[in-house]
Amino acid sequence: MELNDLLALIGALGGFKAIEWVVTFLVNRKTNARKEDASADSLEDENERKQVNWLEERLAQRDSKIDSIYVELRQSQQAHLEEVHKRHELELKLKESEARRCDVRGCGGRIPPSDF
Repeated sequence: MELNDLLALIGALGGFKAIEWVVTFLVNRKTNARKEDASADSLEDENERKQVNWLEERLAQRDSKIDSIYVELRQSQQAHLEEVHKRHELELKLKESEARRCDVRGCGGRIPPSDF
């Protein structure tokens, strides 16, 4: 290839701008690669931050749901304990009335034989 053919080829490919682009590419290829890597890393970091924020929000929602379930559980347990206490009081009153009962005929005005 002669010099004229080479110059014609370069002129056809873009002239001085093509030469400038090739030189710039060769000189700055490592810098451009680092810039692309940094850009990709920042995008990955941003994606991870978004994912962490989403997971934290999800965890906060689950915590609040668990807290509300615990509140309902405690209320249910309290209601159950109150019901148990009421039933025990009634059972105690029933036992006390059985102990005070008089089985003798005509003892409506008689004092029960127990020491209550």
